[in-house]
Formats: sequence, C-alpha cells, structure tokens
Amino acid sequence: MLIGNLGKDPDVQFLEGNIAVAKFPLATTETFKDRSGKLVSQTEWHTVVLWRGLAELAQKYLHKGSLVYIEGRLRTRSWEDKEGARKFATEVVGDNLIMLDKRTDGGHSNQNDNSPDTFSGPDTPLGNDPDMSY
Repeated sequence: MLIGNLGKDPDVQFLEGNIAVAKFPLATTETFKDRSGKLVSQTEWHTVVLWRGLAELAQKYLHKGSLVYIEGRLRTRSWEDKEGARKFATEVVGDNLIMLDKRTDGGHSNQNDNSPDTFSGPDTPLGNDPDMSY
C-alpha cells in the first residue's frame, strides 16, 4: 500500500490484444524528527505498473503531481543489457487505485463530495507475462 504523487504523466501502451499497460514513477515521502529534533523528509521513488482498465483510467485521469493510493504487489524482473550484464527492476503492480486529489467537475471544485474515486483492476494476463520491455 502506497500513498504518493506521480513523478510524471503515465506512459500508456497497448500490447497485443489491445491490452493497456500504464507505467509511472510514484514518490512517497516520510517525514520524521531526528535525534536533535530537526524535521527530516525522505522521499522514495517507486515504479508503478497498472493493467487493462486501471491503465486506461490512469491515462484519462492521472497526471504529473496527482495524489494517489495504490494497493498491489511487488514484482522483480531481470534482463541482460547490451553488454551482457544482468539488470533487475522491482515494480509495484497495482490491483487497486484511489485518486486522492480533490474532485472537480468542469474545472470547478465540488465542495459537497469529498469522497475519493476508487477503482480495482484484474490481475495481469494469464499465462506468460507479456514483454515488459516497454
């Protein structure tokens, strides 16, 4: 479970079979006081991947700076680069998404509705994972 802000607009691509996949960086920040009482902030960056309907929602509604709650699981994949060195990437594969930005209707803030928008998506496609080298 992560709450954070998008570092850039979602990159959405469509794989064979018109399956949408969105990928974006998410920044989460933890603030605490150190031993001397000084306030310290630490930001971590996560790569989030959304599939199918969640990817299409991300494309339509999310943008750089959007505040979101993401619920999902970690997936680590590996590959070899051009020099033959083994590389690894750990990504958050999102199963649920809640948009935490204030709702707007036609550009006007809706003061009467403070509820977040919640969406759930299906798992990744069955069988072998599609090529994730996008």
